[in-house]
Amino acid sequence: MKILRHNQVIRFIHWSTALSIFILLFSGFGQMPVYKRYFIDTLPGLSWSSNYWVTLNIHYYAAVVLIFSSIYYVTYIIMSKKREILPQKGDFKESMQIFASLVGLAEEPPSGKYLAEQRLAFSLTAFTTLVLILTGIIKVYKNIPGINLSAEVVFWTAQIHNLFTVIMVLNIIAHLGAFLLRPNWPLVPSMFSGYINADYIKHRHQKWWQELNGNDNADPAEPDPEVVLKSDVETVAMAEETAEPETEVLDENEYDSSHLVKTDLDAEKVSVN
Repeated sequence: MKILRHNQVIRFIHWSTALSIFILLFSGFGQMPVYKRYFIDTLPGLSWSSNYWVTLNIHYYAAVVLIFSSIYYVTYIIMSKKREILPQKGDFKESMQIFASLVGLAEEPPSGKYLAEQRLAFSLTAFTTLVLILTGIIKVYKNIPGINLSAEVVFWTAQIHNLFTVIMVLNIIAHLGAFLLRPNWPLVPSMFSGYINADYIKHRHQKWWQELNGNDNADPAEPDPEVVLKSDVETVAMAEETAEPETEVLDENEYDSSHLVKTDLDAEKVSVN
């Protein structure tokens, strides 16, 4: 059985954010003499990568997408009250226990819809994104004609922006590296289809499974009302796969009945003879 883990809104926000960040990183580095110095612009289709004005405009467009996705997500969390991804008390300690369990030094604690390490990673990504957006807005603001910012503000804005760009890159590497661990493999398809196997939830997200089943002793976090089977059509298909073949049973009964009738006739013939 498949359970909905990420609805369409979450998947849209995830991929629009990921794509915009990738473009921002690529275009951001393109505004430095990196691609020309290392002959990146000689690769097929990348001759534009060393053009400052082209990469600058691409950077701006990608920034608009990132800002939109961020505001959209914050609005979604507030309106839907789906706050399972937000950090909780004890997440750091629980994350250490999860890491220890991966090397056999501890037992993994029961988790809700998201692991403690996922909530912490989300917090770091969200904060880094916020800083990059704010410093990016200041960098754009200073270029408006008639706006004069002090040299110190311009310098430190650029330094902070660059620093958190590096933090974002490291965060992305850690994020992708986490999926190299076997226990996290089932999570990858869910970011494309939205669904995850129920057996995986039972095994690794016991608290969430209790919430799905309406257990009063479950974690008090609000259950996801959108947790459903893939679709009504697939539900019928799954039911047909798991149900006993009624037609075959009827055929067998008919066969048995005819066999019994034949046996009774034979018995009568014997008695007459």
